[in-house]
Formats: sequence, structure tokens, C-alpha cells
Amino acid sequence: MELRNYQTRLSNEAAEILQRKKIVYLAMEVRTGKTITALQTAENYGAKNVLFLTKLKAFSSVQSDYDNVGFSFKLTIANDESLHKISCNFDLVIHDEHHRFGAFPKPNATAKLFKKMYGHLPMIFLSGTPTAESYSQWYHQFWVSNYSPFEQINFYKWANNYVNVKVKHLGHGKVNDYTDARKKDFWHLIRYYILTFTQVEAGFSTQVNENVLYCDMDAITYKIIEKLKKDLVVQNKEGQLILADTSVKLQQKLHQLYSGTCKFEDGTSKVIDLSKAMFIDNHFKGQKIAIFYKFVEEFNALKNIFGNRLTNDLEEFNTTDKNIALQIVSGREGISLAKAKYLVYYNIDFSAVSYWQSRDRLTTMDRKVNDVYWIFSKDGIESKIYASVIKKKDYNNETFKRDFGTKNTNKNNQPTNKRRLVMR
Repeated sequence: MELRNYQTRLSNEAAEILQRKKIVYLAMEVRTGKTITALQTAENYGAKNVLFLTKLKAFSSVQSDYDNVGFSFKLTIANDESLHKISCNFDLVIHDEHHRFGAFPKPNATAKLFKKMYGHLPMIFLSGTPTAESYSQWYHQFWVSNYSPFEQINFYKWANNYVNVKVKHLGHGKVNDYTDARKKDFWHLIRYYILTFTQVEAGFSTQVNENVLYCDMDAITYKIIEKLKKDLVVQNKEGQLILADTSVKLQQKLHQLYSGTCKFEDGTSKVIDLSKAMFIDNHFKGQKIAIFYKFVEEFNALKNIFGNRLTNDLEEFNTTDKNIALQIVSGREGISLAKAKYLVYYNIDFSAVSYWQSRDRLTTMDRKVNDVYWIFSKDGIESKIYASVIKKKDYNNETFKRDFGTKNTNKNNQPTNKRRLVMR
């Protein structure tokens, strides 16, 4: 296996940054080869014992790149969830999908543990979506390293310098909103730690066709929803409760119900309507598809209709004629679903990261068109979520600009990865 010219160049530049600053951030768009570039950077750096943290589903891909090139360093592959089990002495850490450490105003528990265990080590950060929802996401991504370019010891002190703090009114009171960070005021502190690379620069030219299809749910589903909206509680004949005593819980329950499932107050969950699963099966009959779902019971609904024609194992999907169904958050990163003809969403997530990353799972160098289908219930909540997600400011795109006034374009001077929307 040979690296592409740009991967070789980037790995050389990254190793130099790593030598000087102990941190390098490879902000490379999906399918451009972040993994192989990071591994070559570790080789160029002279690492002997490397920890590579990634999603479980990406383990085989990382191992394949490592084996096919034949690097000289020892490699341990693990996921964030197993951090507490790792005891080996490493001299370099590679952290994939590093945007997961971008929570604010407080770091998540995994980021705290990561900093405690490996903050003293040189680090390579990888992500195709470093700041999908706010520039404030930069702070904790660097905070996990003892070599962070930010001098402030916590986010709140950092925010005093770089964030336009606003007040957000919620149902129970007011909270501070730290979303509006002023990138222009701190970019000079971090820009020389970051190497960016786009699909356009790699030679990709992919158009994403997004199609919204509407599905009629069973009448009983709409009756349950109307009763829940009115009374904020529904009880079935077994005595199980669907409770929506706050606006947040009502939104969550509607999100579940409009796709035909529900989680009850006793912790159990159930498929109540197979309409979406049947719709997908009928509409894409005879086609190899990849399906993203949000709630666990949605997989059970799909399995009920597709039976043995459906798997959640990537290897089985790639080597058989079976379709695949993956939960959005676990399947949005680090894998390729290019064997599928179409990408189908059973439901939608509120996250902009989920939107941008998951819909690119079909992309390859040679693929010119990605056909993506969103299956929404008629008169459901999904359309509103979709409108909210696609209207979110594209903070991430700013990272891939060479300056604040230049957009990445292809050879025809057209934006890459265009979205064409068809609603039916």
C-alpha cells in the first residue's frame, strides 16, 4: 500500500509540527485518508509505541492500514470507552474523531480521563468536523493536552476573552449561552497546530442528492400522539405509561412515536408501528441499501420486516448482498458504506455532526453522486428537525477555508459536495 502524494506531504508537515508543538490537528474531510496520514506522521515522528483511539467499528480499517504499510512502531487500537482498562506506556497518542472532546462549557467525563492519563504525551488529533456547531468547541479539544496553546485553565476564563456570552431562556429559568465564540480573536493561537485538507483538494467531486419521502403511519400512532399532546400522559392496556410532563420529554416522545417506537416510564421500549420499515422495504425493493436509525427499537422494527436480509455487521454487509442498519451516532464516523446504492434515514438526529458526517458514508474518489433518502412520517416532527439542522450555521466549513473570504471550490469553480433536495 502506497500513500497518495498529498498524504505523504501532510504527514511530513504534521511530523514537523508535532516535533515543535507536541500537538498536531489533522482536520481532513471524510474519505481523504486521515488514518493513514496519522500513522505515517507517527512513523516520521519516530514514535515507538502508539495508542490509536477510535470507534469500535473502525478498528479493522485502522489495523488494515497499519498492516498494509508495515510501520515500524507498535500499535494499540482501542476506543474511548475502554480508556480505564489501558495501562501500557505509550510515547504518542492518536485520537480519532477528536470533535467528541469539544463539549462546553464543561468537558465530558471521557475528555477529563483522557487528559489525566495522556495529557503529558504528544498527540495527533483527527476530525473531518472539528467545529460543526460552535467555535467554542475548540477549547476543550486543545485543553486535553498539557501543551494547549490556550493559557486559560478552564473554559469560563477562556470565554471571558473570546466568547460573546448570551442569555438563553428555558422553561425552568435562564442559562448562559456560550455558543458565539469569536474565532477571529483566537485563531492566531491555534492555526499553526492545524493542517486542513478537503475532498476537492484530494480530487473528489461528489454531488449529494437529498430526497425527502413521506410515509403514512398507522391511525393508532396519530391517536396516541394527539392524546399525548393533549393530556401529556398515555397509558396502554398493560399499564405502561408514556409520560411527557416537560417540554423536553414531550419532544423526545414525539420524536420516537412519529417513527413508530416508544420508551415507557418503566424503562422498557416497544415497536408500536411498522409503517416506516415496510415503506423502506417496498420503496427500495431489490436495491442494496444502508439505513441509519436513531432509537434502538427502530432496528427491531427494521429487522421485523427485513429479516435475514438485514445485518448490523459491516463485514457481512461488504461481503454479502445483505442491507445494513446502523445507529446514526455509532455509524456516522470512521467507516465506508460505499457498497450501498442508496443511503436511507429511518429517522433523524438533532446533531449537525451527525448530519454532515453520516451522509458522506457513501463517498469515494470515483463516486460522482450520493443518493440520500430521508423517510419522514406525514405530519411528523422529523421535517422540523431537518429544517433546524440544515439551517445551522456551518461553523465547520470555516476551518477548511484558506482565509475568511475564500471557499473551497472544484475545477469548475463550483462548491463541492452540493446538496440537491427533492421532497415527495
